[in-house]
Amino acid sequence: MKIALALLLASLAFAAGAAELKIGFVNTERVFREAVPAKRAQQKLEREFAARNAELAKLEKQGRDLQTELERENVTIPEPQRREKERQLADISRNFQRTQREIREDLNLRRNEELASVQERATRIINQIAEQEKFDLILQEAVFASGKIDITDKVIRALADK
Repeated sequence: MKIALALLLASLAFAAGAAELKIGFVNTERVFREAVPAKRAQQKLEREFAARNAELAKLEKQGRDLQTELERENVTIPEPQRREKERQLADISRNFQRTQREIREDLNLRRNEELASVQERATRIINQIAEQEKFDLILQEAVFASGKIDITDKVIRALADK
């Protein structure tokens, strides 16, 4: 991969002749963290999943309360009642784990959908910046990128304007 990138840079430099190669870098993690559309997407997901998270918290509280009750009444409660409460606790625990897994899977799917939309918009913005400012190459992942070539702030500002 590094060799391919080096060859690409070398061929671009050769194609540009004596002209200087203009390279930019965009930190996509920062874009996803700081850009207005990404923040709006996160808030939208929080609102969308608030009811389900509240349901999950209710299940967790039920389980904790029943566990506390069992521990408190362990020696005074008749055996059949204790077994019934232990069965209820196991049911609540299974239901909690299943619900938690479903919410996590649904949230991941929705987050990926929302981030794909932000990524698509960011890509259009990056292409516009590249054309307007005559960049030869813009990278989105790098081991190191100098602040001189980092255009992440421009991309974040441009996303905020739209």
